[in-house]
Amino acid sequence: MRDEALRDIVEARWTALGAEQATDERRLRVAQLSVTVAYGPMAVAVDHEGHRHLLIPIHGSSKVRSGIDGPVLRLRKRPLEDEETYQTYADLSCLRQDLDDLFTELCLDVLQAAAGMPRTPVKALHRVLDRWKALFRTEGAPLGPEQLAGLFGELTVLIGLLERDPGAHRLWRGPDGHRHDFTSGVTALEVKAGITDGARRPRIHGLDQLDPPEGGMLGLVWLRLQRSSGNSPGTAFVDLVERALHLCDDEGAVLDLLAAAGYRLADAERYHDVRFSVIEERWYRVGPDFPSLTGRALAAAGVPVTALDVEYSIDLSGDSPVPLPSDQVSRLIDSLIQESA
Repeated sequence: MRDEALRDIVEARWTALGAEQATDERRLRVAQLSVTVAYGPMAVAVDHEGHRHLLIPIHGSSKVRSGIDGPVLRLRKRPLEDEETYQTYADLSCLRQDLDDLFTELCLDVLQAAAGMPRTPVKALHRVLDRWKALFRTEGAPLGPEQLAGLFGELTVLIGLLERDPGAHRLWRGPDGHRHDFTSGVTALEVKAGITDGARRPRIHGLDQLDPPEGGMLGLVWLRLQRSSGNSPGTAFVDLVERALHLCDDEGAVLDLLAAAGYRLADAERYHDVRFSVIEERWYRVGPDFPSLTGRALAAAGVPVTALDVEYSIDLSGDSPVPLPSDQVSRLIDSLIQESA
């Protein structure tokens, strides 16, 4: 269907729905559209206050991005029921009637994107929202060599999690400034990556970075990388980003995390020739015998903690501590994902 014809239909449905107010503030007046996705036809609606809605049918277990909650747009997961059907929707609404014309253009983009991705309409919705949001993003400073290596390491671990759970990016908290790179609240992971000649000496930032969650468990992942360029062996940094976006169930959420870490898709050309090979990967459990300096340990020893901005290195080059075997690594990952479900 051509854009103009679809626009006319959508506007006509909203106008007709708005002519008669919904009978209750919790109810919507709904009209189906001809655009169909995996879980049924998409629809438009008008609520008790006259606000316009676009309804995308989804599976009941699908996750809808949080954080879009006014003052102009609101996105939420919403079940609707009538005499014959019960269906869950991703409900996108506009809270300002003076912006209804722009909301129409946004919804047309969503409708066309969802028609092209009928099995993953929520991902199509998020993709369109991100394209609109990209209009207001500004360019940041380029990432340095250490930042690239660190982000490559975190993305490597993120992809391993996403291969088990497409919503596992919600565990990635490092870009937001959390003391641990990945955490469910009970289980956490700290990822350290370095371009070294064989020494395992990760840099620790702060007295709480190697402090496990209260009553929980902390793992440390060490990745020794080798940087290359052009067509040399290794994984391209931008390919790793694309892999994460492909695996996740919310591209926008991952793009926001990448932006917080200093990387934006618009900057991809800057990093086109950046490649890394993972020469060594070791996973450790951070327990009482693990080399660390923490505020909790200092307090337990009766040492007043008055130092600020503490940074130090630990040496993992010897035979101790012993890295976790593969089966324990797998159980650690499973625990992290299951706790977040």
